[in-house]
Amino acid sequence: MTRALLLLGALLLVPAAAMAADDVVPLAVDHLARASTDSEVSSAVRWVVLLTSLSLLPGIVLLMTPFTRFVIVLSLLRQAMGLQQSPPNQVLVGLSLLLSITVMQPTWTEVDQVAIQPYLAGDISTVDAWDAGIVPLRAHMLQHTRREELQTAIRIGRMAKPKTLDEVPISVVVTGYVLSELQGAFVTAVKVYIPFLVVDLVVASILLGMGMMMLPPVVISLPFKLLLFVLMDGWSLLIVGLTGAS
Repeated sequence: MTRALLLLGALLLVPAAAMAADDVVPLAVDHLARASTDSEVSSAVRWVVLLTSLSLLPGIVLLMTPFTRFVIVLSLLRQAMGLQQSPPNQVLVGLSLLLSITVMQPTWTEVDQVAIQPYLAGDISTVDAWDAGIVPLRAHMLQHTRREELQTAIRIGRMAKPKTLDEVPISVVVTGYVLSELQGAFVTAVKVYIPFLVVDLVVASILLGMGMMMLPPVVISLPFKLLLFVLMDGWSLLIVGLTGAS
């Protein structure tokens, strides 16, 4: 008899539990909906998106700033002077990065004002922040992209000839900008190489005339190259020339 009463009570509780569940589910959904619009949750999501986007920073530095041109020119300068590991690679990369940040400072400031700060404040969405932030970078790249390299990038992209620069996709703009930076880096490297090449030829000719063919010309020419570079105030000339073209 007792078992029968317990079973009957359990059966009577099932509909009540089902009705309670029906009431709980909408309440839970409504609570989640309110939480999804809560400012704290939205702020946390925005910070997560911002931190995740930092993974793209190395690619942005390499492809959308003059960093590539700086590091190539500095590396070829070291090679032209006959230096093996001085300055070391870490110094060249650090100097190139610092110069890139300095040159791009106005662009970074504009990106921060029109995209990052409004996004963190919740005034614009992620898509709007991307659209606003890419405009200054796009303008910088187009300003320093040669027409020939941009046309080459358009041909590579197999797209119809655009009527205006606004119709050019960002991927094509980046490609043209990188090609222009590589072209500019090698042109500058040739100008840097020529004086040191002349010193090598003069030293080699003198050693050959003196019959000192067993003495490596590089060993003798290195001090003269360093002296020439210092007397010309080479670092200032090179840095001003690189940043002035950026």
